[in-house]
Amino acid sequence: MRTVDGRVAGRRGQATRQKLLDCLSEMLSSSPYRDVKVIDVARKAGTSPATFYQYFPDVEGAVLEIAEQMAAEGAGLAELLEGRTWTGKSGWQTAQELVNGFLDFWRRNDAILRVVDLGAAEGDKRFYKIRMKILNSVNNSLADSIAELQSKGRVDKDVNPAAVAGSLVAMLAAVAGHQKGFSSWGVKQAELKPNLALLVHLGVTGKKPLK
Repeated sequence: MRTVDGRVAGRRGQATRQKLLDCLSEMLSSSPYRDVKVIDVARKAGTSPATFYQYFPDVEGAVLEIAEQMAAEGAGLAELLEGRTWTGKSGWQTAQELVNGFLDFWRRNDAILRVVDLGAAEGDKRFYKIRMKILNSVNNSLADSIAELQSKGRVDKDVNPAAVAGSLVAMLAAVAGHQKGFSSWGVKQAELKPNLALLVHLGVTGKKPLK
């Protein structure tokens, strides 16, 4: 791990760098992204702005580092579908576990994901690539699952696996980012998950799940 000027960071330097990222993550959960200043992050971490600039060019650079770490974790969402089946009662379990894992991941990383979504919406290709890295991990696995069912005659031949998978992932992302808002509609988290899993199961298999 290197500093901005190319020097190799030692153990203490790496610890300081990570502490700055942890403090920034915490601040993003309670402050608008553009209101966060280098001096505030440094103060919270118990160090100086000069030290911050040893590791990051600016707040945005540090935010991108957090986002990249989060995206690496998000790539693991594909594991929710590895070796899983969408037939019979096991198919219902697959849908539930995908929804649970997806929503939990979004909730844990809510603050940084809001920044990533904002940057992507504004056309920043760096944030867009990070967002797609996360979504693609699920999208590609879902598309493969639908294509496999289609090859076995269990899904209509006119279905486009990529289109269906992309639509389902977009729905999951939108719902995951709006989890707190469902309470204002009288929907509890315990009610949201099974109903979302139902939609996912219907989308993948074209059938109601066996429970």
